[in-house]
Amino acid sequence: MAKIHKLLEDLDKRLDYRSQIISKYPWIIEKGQSCIISPDSDGLLCGLFMSNFLDWKVKGFYDGKVMLLAKDVSPEDCVFLDMEIFRKGIKSVGHHMVLYNIKDKDELPNWDNFDNCIQANNMRKCDGLHKFRVKYPFATIHFLLGIIDSHIKITLPDSAICPLLFTDGVYKILFSYPENALNWGEYLLADVSTSPLKKILRNDSISIYDIMRKMDEFFKKRDEFAVARERGDFLKISNSKGEPYNVSTTGDGVVERAAKRAQGFIQLLSQLTEWGYKQGSWTWDNMKLYKFTKESFDKKRRVNGDTFKQLIQENPLSWAMTSNENIEYTLEKPDTLRTT
Repeated sequence: MAKIHKLLEDLDKRLDYRSQIISKYPWIIEKGQSCIISPDSDGLLCGLFMSNFLDWKVKGFYDGKVMLLAKDVSPEDCVFLDMEIFRKGIKSVGHHMVLYNIKDKDELPNWDNFDNCIQANNMRKCDGLHKFRVKYPFATIHFLLGIIDSHIKITLPDSAICPLLFTDGVYKILFSYPENALNWGEYLLADVSTSPLKKILRNDSISIYDIMRKMDEFFKKRDEFAVARERGDFLKISNSKGEPYNVSTTGDGVVERAAKRAQGFIQLLSQLTEWGYKQGSWTWDNMKLYKFTKESFDKKRRVNGDTFKQLIQENPLSWAMTSNENIEYTLEKPDTLRTT
């Protein structure tokens, strides 16, 4: 097995946000767009960030099993944040491992379904077979921070450090995989003094003890929004069986008690990041419910080139390699994403 430093040597060194992202995907900096977010802390931060700086509207939530979407928009009108949607014409931004073997990419007839997807690992040519150990180690919000900062200068207060280290377990990844985290930080230009990522990933003015103390305070505040079987930083919209959860019996939105808890956590994030929570920019009711089927390779079939090609032929809506031995994916059944 190649050592991680050797794997990192082969990756692109620096990201040019304007030429590599904004010029190719100009919609990412357009104001007033509708978006669908994942219902975890990363998705909530993405929605809060984009609504604050670009006046985006959060129109729905998607967790791979269930989607709730405002009735006044169609999926094609939205940008999916913190997930990769494998459909032509649908815009998305994600950071999961989605390609098994880069050498086989040209043999996948519908790989251009991702042409409108801003994908961190794909941009750096990281695949599951050869580069899984050096996959993107942060959350989607960190990727968005770098992108939008190249268009609108973003500054962060010190209080934003904890929620931005917490999301997707970044605070643990920094110490578990320091080689990879440092390398990706430089790729995202976190070493540039004006980058908002420098405060999070390269901050030399706050001690580890101070971060531990502040994280402890953050966890206590986060837990104020938790209830039995539900974390305070996550809007649960489906259960382990894929059935809708915290969705009104008429299927037209998030039940009030869950919406209030989620809004409480969003307001906490807003206070710490100083990104204003615009209540009118978030949809919680008058929504359409979509039910999908989430599957997993998990001991049912091995992950290899042939089985990955078979998966692509099944035309999944979204997926992620969660380990070298497993892929979790979503199929459009019983409902379909498209409305036309």
